[in-house]
Amino acid sequence: MAVKESVRGQTNSRIKIPKQYQVLIYNDDFTPMDFVVRVLVQIFNKDESGAVALMLTIHKGNYAVAGVYPRDIAQTKAMEAVQWARKEGYPLKVEAVCQP
Repeated sequence: MAVKESVRGQTNSRIKIPKQYQVLIYNDDFTPMDFVVRVLVQIFNKDESGAVALMLTIHKGNYAVAGVYPRDIAQTKAMEAVQWARKEGYPLKVEAVCQP
């Protein structure tokens, strides 16, 4: 009986779902639109038409959500995008923020 009680105690624990983070890409006047599309395709796995539509949303507004991920993945993708932009000489701003 002690084994059954031990197992029952273990099954009552709940798995916590990790907080989700939005990766935001901000509009600027210097980063070319085609570069933003390449970032969306290669880093955020968007298809070409979806990337173009999202790039236009970024261009017309102040920012857009490139994706929603757990914290570590969101921060890594944001960092990759910024590093690539800096390597190419662009001031693209990308950040991961906790989803409201």
